[in-house]
Amino acid sequence: MIVIGLTGGIASGKSAVSEILVELGAVVIDADKIGHETFRPSSDAWREVVAAFGSGILGENKEIDRSKLADIVFHNPEALERLNSIMHPLMHRTVEQRIEALRGQGVEVVILEAALLIEANWTDLVAQVWVVVASDSEVIDRLRTQKGFTEEQAKARIGAQMPVAQRSKYADVVIENNSDLDSLRKSIDGLWQKFHFPENN
Repeated sequence: MIVIGLTGGIASGKSAVSEILVELGAVVIDADKIGHETFRPSSDAWREVVAAFGSGILGENKEIDRSKLADIVFHNPEALERLNSIMHPLMHRTVEQRIEALRGQGVEVVILEAALLIEANWTDLVAQVWVVVASDSEVIDRLRTQKGFTEEQAKARIGAQMPVAQRSKYADVVIENNSDLDSLRKSIDGLWQKFHFPENN
């Protein structure tokens, strides 16, 4: 089994790449979904995060309101570091367990889709790192049209991330996604064939 870490900045197109890879026969572990699961009320992570940031981050049914939490951490590097120090080790263990379970099922290609793969030091979980990149102008346009962000909000999110050039230093493969879905699909098909991954039956 090979495990590929798929990462990239906001609105770079990681999810689109994941969907194409699933069509080709890969199984995807979505770190964002694991983060949601880890946040479930009364879990260890939930208790630690509420203790760190206060009950003001809670919404209905005592669930953590991720938008409220994001408003805090995206404007405060120390708060973001504190949140990551709680979440990343817990999520790492969960991801490791999922990988081993898939190995036991005979899965041949696993994609770990994680925006913070590099920042969270999860590269020990993967054999290759694939980084999806898009130009700032393309990302801003996507965030404005798909998420309703203002240009200022989009630039703030981009600025809060690891720079593309720095992230790309860790990459075994860099996937440029500045065009349409058909072009992206051709790129991913080519990579699948290049690495001789099994055909999806």
